[in-house]
Amino acid sequence: MATKITMPKLSDTMEEGVILKWLRKEGDKIKQGEIIAEIESDKADMELEAYDSGVLRKIVVPEGGKAPIGGLIAVIGEADEDIASLLSGTAPAPATKKPETQASVSPGPLASSPATSQPTDGKTKASPLARRLAGENKIDLSRVSGSGPQGRVIRRDLENMIAGKGQGTTTASRPIIPGTSEDVELSPIRKTIAKRMAESKTTAPHFYETIEVDMDPAITFRDQINTVTELKLSFTDIVIKATATALMKHPHVNATYLGDKMRQYHFAHIGIAVALEEGLVTPILRNCEQKRLEQIDAELRDLADRARSRKLKPEEYTGATFTISNLGMFGVEQFAAIVNPPEGAILAVGTIVEKPVVKNGQIVIGHTMKMTLSSDHRIIDGAVAARFLQDLKKIMENPASLVL
Repeated sequence: MATKITMPKLSDTMEEGVILKWLRKEGDKIKQGEIIAEIESDKADMELEAYDSGVLRKIVVPEGGKAPIGGLIAVIGEADEDIASLLSGTAPAPATKKPETQASVSPGPLASSPATSQPTDGKTKASPLARRLAGENKIDLSRVSGSGPQGRVIRRDLENMIAGKGQGTTTASRPIIPGTSEDVELSPIRKTIAKRMAESKTTAPHFYETIEVDMDPAITFRDQINTVTELKLSFTDIVIKATATALMKHPHVNATYLGDKMRQYHFAHIGIAVALEEGLVTPILRNCEQKRLEQIDAELRDLADRARSRKLKPEEYTGATFTISNLGMFGVEQFAAIVNPPEGAILAVGTIVEKPVVKNGQIVIGHTMKMTLSSDHRIIDGAVAARFLQDLKKIMENPASLVL
């Protein structure tokens, strides 16, 4: 019996997906469990696995094409089976609907490239299979001209190079011609960001409060840890642990607005904004209040690396109770972030600044860092946010408490 292959829902914010690559063509025999296509959601690149065996009778959405959630993308059936009824009058399902029950594919995370030979800088657009081939053959993806959607490097580009057909092919930077303009299609992730941020600013009344932290104790603490151990803690690690500790004292800040009530959390699932070429994703470190600094450091590095290569699993970027956005590495001293719904607050972290400060009545050279809390005024009041920041500042200026 013929079955429909529909676009699956791969994240809570996904409304449509892009077919990056069909790994089988019409007429090919398909075995149950076989990977038949690569698709791009708003958060990650995923593989589609066939639930059923049969013949790939019809590809409805070609490579580079889009389909809403539940929309028909292909049909699997017997070689001589009439599939006209499945194709005639079939309209893509609304983006808000769940995939149809007869869908014959299963989304799964893409396999990682070999850890021993990842030649790319994470900035070149490439399919996961292309990255895998590049790693195996030690090919620099930045020097490969992509023939996939939006210039993405796909498997055949690497196969051509490996076979000697595409040697010397490079991707030159596109020249900027003064006085001209160009239209750039929004990626799925950028579309999602645009929608969610607009909803947040128009539905959640934001207010902002900023504190300035004396970072000299944290600098000393970090230097000591990194000197006497094999760890290489970052200041972000310290901010995450300090924030989780403070959130346990202030559940009003660690909360979600639910219309006629709010949900307060007694655990800290903290989302960390990671910048990609197409936008931001927020992989989540769960139960940070229970984790040691070295655990936070290891998990953060792993999640950030996989976020940049678009290999996160859906459960790794959903369910945060609070978000931290750190732009300090870019030299940004202070900024205000937009609350990431349905969370009630987000912390924006700036860079550490060396400047004259007053300590014990004397002007000395010190190091300070500004942190701004953006809050949803429907569930968080100014005094509540201020008390949270007050405790967070105290913890940051006494970092030894984080290892007790």
